[in-house]
Amino acid sequence: MKQSRNTIARKEITKLIHESGVALSHAELQVLLDGLCDRVTTYRVLERLMDEGIIHKVVDIDGTLKYAECHTCTTEIHHHDHLHFSCEQCKTVTCVEDVEPKIKLPVNYKVHKINLTVSGICPNCQ
Repeated sequence: MKQSRNTIARKEITKLIHESGVALSHAELQVLLDGLCDRVTTYRVLERLMDEGIIHKVVDIDGTLKYAECHTCTTEIHHHDHLHFSCEQCKTVTCVEDVEPKIKLPVNYKVHKINLTVSGICPNCQ
């Protein structure tokens, strides 16, 4: 059976995000895909991977949306209440799993998601 371009794109996008070790933007993925699929297909694949608990969105310190691999998520439960580190020098965004921020809000507030991005210089750039 012949694979559809969407299936091939899904496999390649999943592989690229897994092997990168850092969050990747849509534009970065398009460059790495080197014409394998168009930008709309890439967006659709990214949405499907998020729905399946394979990746999650990260907004870097400059406001760029990036995508990182999930480690403990399922289609039902997404847990991304960890810190994201945005390097000011190399512009990479890394999930820092061993630091979990705790936020205490007034009684009438209920937290659904936390997106915490810290900027500085990563170990590779020091």
